[in-house]
Amino acid sequence: ANATAKEPHPKLFKKVAHHIIALNNLGDFKPQELSNIVWANATANEPHPKLFKKVADHIMLNNFRNFNGQDYANIVWAYATAAEPH
Repeated sequence: ANATAKEPHPKLFKKVAHHIIALNNLGDFKPQELSNIVWANATANEPHPKLFKKVADHIMLNNFRNFNGQDYANIVWAYATAAEPH
C-alpha cells in the first residue's frame, strides 16, 4: 500500500529490509510474499541491494519452487526497475 500510494516511508522500508536480511533463511516466505517485497521496494524507489541479494539467493537456491507466472513477472520487473543485477 505504501508503494502504490506514492508516499514512501524510507525508514519503514529500511527497517523491514534489515529485518529480512537478518533472518537465517527465507523459507517461511511464500513466493508471492517475496515477489511483493522486492516489487514494493522497487515501486517506491527504495531499493536495498542487500535485501535484493538475499531474496535472489534464496530464490536461486530453491530453483523457483512454487512460483507462478505473476511471481516471475513481479520479480523480474522489480529487479529491472531497481537496476539490481541479480
